[in-house]
Amino acid sequence: MLGASSAKTRPKHEDVARLKRAVQEFTRSFGLLVTKQTPCGLPVSPSYAHCLMLLLERERQALQTSQSEIGEQLTIDKSNIARLCRKLEKAGHASQQRDPDDGRGRLVELTGKGRRMAERLEAASDERFLRVLEAVPTAQRPQLLASLTLLIEAVGALDGAE
Repeated sequence: MLGASSAKTRPKHEDVARLKRAVQEFTRSFGLLVTKQTPCGLPVSPSYAHCLMLLLERERQALQTSQSEIGEQLTIDKSNIARLCRKLEKAGHASQQRDPDDGRGRLVELTGKGRRMAERLEAASDERFLRVLEAVPTAQRPQLLASLTLLIEAVGALDGAE
């Protein structure tokens, strides 16, 4: 977890530039800028894939999922979530219905076709991340995972600072 003292010391310009280059290079090399397929090579956009996998995860937990919950989890604005959910529905991957507890809200759930696609995405993603992790020396894997956790926490802290 980020400590209060870590926010007091301003990073050196060269460290900021190095972090920026590293994140940009990772984003590019991992395939995150491709909009027509996932980094694991399946023919859907990354946001579409993340939505399917979120719905699968929540289904496994026996949780209903609203459009607004999808937006919060994926950090995507309301109009883009509505458009994404319409795409899922049109492709037969999800169905939507009015939320009985909130007449303005929409509940989204996977169809059988959507569940199969989400499971396919999950398997392809797991395989890609397995290959990435295998390329990291065993002794450095804990450090890599801890660094990513720290980076996620730092980015999350921006929400409160802006």
